[in-house]
Amino acid sequence: MIALILAVGVGLITSLLFTRALIWILTKRQMGQFIRQDGPRSHITKRGTPTMGGIAIIFATILGYSAAAGWMFYYSGRTPRISSILALLLMVLMGMIGFLDDFAKIRKEQSLGLTPIAKVILQTVVGVLFAVLLINFPNEDGLTPGSMAISFLGDFTPSFATLGVVVGIIIFVIWINLIITAWTNSVNLTDGLDGLASGISIFSFAPYIIICFWQFLHSCQIDSSSLCYNVRDPWDLCLVAGAITGACFGFLWWNASPAQIFMGDTGSLALGGAFAAISIMTHTELLAILIGGVFVMECISDVIQVGFFKLSRRKGWKRRRVFKMAPIHHHFELLGWSETNVVIRFWIISALLASLGMAIFYLSWVQGVTF
Repeated sequence: MIALILAVGVGLITSLLFTRALIWILTKRQMGQFIRQDGPRSHITKRGTPTMGGIAIIFATILGYSAAAGWMFYYSGRTPRISSILALLLMVLMGMIGFLDDFAKIRKEQSLGLTPIAKVILQTVVGVLFAVLLINFPNEDGLTPGSMAISFLGDFTPSFATLGVVVGIIIFVIWINLIITAWTNSVNLTDGLDGLASGISIFSFAPYIIICFWQFLHSCQIDSSSLCYNVRDPWDLCLVAGAITGACFGFLWWNASPAQIFMGDTGSLALGGAFAAISIMTHTELLAILIGGVFVMECISDVIQVGFFKLSRRKGWKRRRVFKMAPIHHHFELLGWSETNVVIRFWIISALLASLGMAIFYLSWVQGVTF
């Protein structure tokens, strides 16, 4: 438990202090945000606000987890496990892609950074690498960090492995890439208002502290009951989720309205990657859709908006939009809600969905549901 406290505490304090230093550095170098021209007019005043604050979140997460891992090694000689390393690796690599995108925006002095094709290629390369690593590194019980099956509260059967080695791996890699792409882009779309993405990230990662801790208590390695969890390294994933939660808390201090810094694509892609990694390695990919429901809502609203607009143009209809503006948080802004009201109400929705997700997870154990 001391390790978990260290992960959260060091992550929070590091993020709080480092973000302040980062604001000073980025402001001095004039590395500010460029606002989309078709966005709400009220956002024009945000132009020039330092961006790439995700650097602080990533650094604080790594330091928070390292402090916890260091304590465990000192206290019991326990070394970091591969699942936590993979989660942090995906977070860092996605953060690097986001950094390149943010840097390109600053260099070009516009709100568009890397081309969509370049982003897709980079994310696919990272996704393939992560997927391959997931099905390696078996422990003494033969468990790998990832599972070849689709999971809700546990693995569904049959798994992709039943399709044959080659076909199964190919479909598995596609599935993992789909999850990573979905979450990174969902968090990225949500990062449009002061404190929105960082606050919702807290409500999304905090439940995984509890879920991972529960899986650790009832791991099949120490619990022989039929309800045990065949998850590799749940305790280490708990520490990663704790470090990220603490880092987001510290960042939110400076990111809350009026924001003194934005996380940028550096932060949103990193958080999306970390959320995807933890959901995959805890075998809760589908449950994560509920826990991170606001991220999903933001992404779906954008898909609906773009899809309906393109369909109406193809059919020769009058160009119409379902929402006043997408993602959906801008829709409510244009309805007259203040930015603060939108953010707080989305936080409330996120908290309710996260609570519902945890309730389903716990009740499934109480009722003996193993899928």
